[in-house]
Formats: sequence, C-alpha cells, structure tokens
Amino acid sequence: MSHPDVKAGASPSGHAGARGAVRRGRRPQSEAATAAARSRIVTATAQVFAEHGSRGLSVALIIERAGIARPTFYRYFANAEQPLHLVLDASDLALVDGLQAALDRAADEIEMVANGVDAYLAWARDHGPALRPLFAELHDPASPVSPHRERTLAMLRERLLARFRQLGRTPPLALDIDVLLHAFEYVGFRVALAEPGDGADDGWARTTMARIALTLLGTEPDGEFAASIPGVSHPQR
Repeated sequence: MSHPDVKAGASPSGHAGARGAVRRGRRPQSEAATAAARSRIVTATAQVFAEHGSRGLSVALIIERAGIARPTFYRYFANAEQPLHLVLDASDLALVDGLQAALDRAADEIEMVANGVDAYLAWARDHGPALRPLFAELHDPASPVSPHRERTLAMLRERLLARFRQLGRTPPLALDIDVLLHAFEYVGFRVALAEPGDGADDGWARTTMARIALTLLGTEPDGEFAASIPGVSHPQR
C-alpha cells in the first residue's frame, strides 16, 4: 500500500522511479472486450449452477469453467452470487416476456391457455438441467433463487390478470393463479428432467397443463369447448 502523500509512480522520497517515468496501469479494455468477458463469466456461472446449485457455486469453480484467472473474475464481479443474479434475471425475463407474447397472440381464453402452455414448455426446455436446482431451491429462503421466484410469480400473476380484463372476463382469484403457476413449475420440471420411458414428454405436459389451466381459470362453457379439442380433455394414447 502506497503512502497517502506519495503520487502514483513516485518513490517514497517523492522522486520518480528509476527511469524517471510514471508507472502506467493496465490498458483499459474496449466495451466489446468487457462485454465478452462478463458474458463468459455469466455463462460459466449458469453451467456451474446447473450442476451444483447455488450452495455449490464458488468463484473457483466459475473461473475453472470459464478458463480465466481469478483477477479477471474480480475485475467484473465481487463474488459468485453477482453473476448468478444475472443468470436468474435472464431466466425471469425470458419466462415473463415469453408468456406475455403468448397472451398477446391469443384471441380468446382457449388460445390463452394453449399459447401459455407452449410458452412455458419452451422456457423449460431452454433450461434443461438447470431446472433441477431451480426447482429444488424455489422454496428455500436462504437461496438466491427464492426472491427471484417470488418476483417472477408476481409479474406473471399481473400479466394474466391484465389480459383477462382486456378480454372483458372476470379475473380469476389470485390464489387460483398461484396454484396454476405452481403446477406449471412442477410439470415443466418433470419434462426437462424426464428419463426415457417415464411418460413425462411434451404431449403429456401440454395436456396436463391445459387441463389444469382450464379447470382453474376457465368457465363451464370453456371446459365444454375444450372437451372437443383432441388431446386436451384426455391424453392421446
């Protein structure tokens, strides 16, 4: 640590170094290089999280996966949890934006259900093995996943209620929406981590999620109409 009264690059006596020049620091990186380095760290963090969860996440594992030096990591992040929050933020927004786009395309309640199911399954497929720690830590107050989940559920609930109002329908109970979202979480988790032959494929998931959504959010006429749609009332065998 230099003396507070000594200028950078000067000797303690107040003179410049042996060559009489001020020492220069590291050359600043370009914005593109900075973005690439941060992206590499965030990608490595997502991979480590998928394998070990947040409790097994560490700077050592991240830099090993990213193939970078420890000082490089600390140039951009103070700890392992900071890039993990970026991973979780991206996951939150992908789900909420995907659902919003699905709802916007829907002309009626039945299309809302069908489009919403497809959007959720697409989000789940994109996560793959990362859904295991996400699902395992959803209800753990000590995990960074938990507050992200609560924020995401609140956003999804708000979007669904707004769309019902736009369609002139009486909004469902907030509790029913919460039950629906909890059920979707579980079904998406089962599909993403399905083993061959256990039946948890996209066809099963789509049917199951549609039936749950229609039961919780739909009216009796909605259910009668949906019963005529192949693969909704009963799984196709």
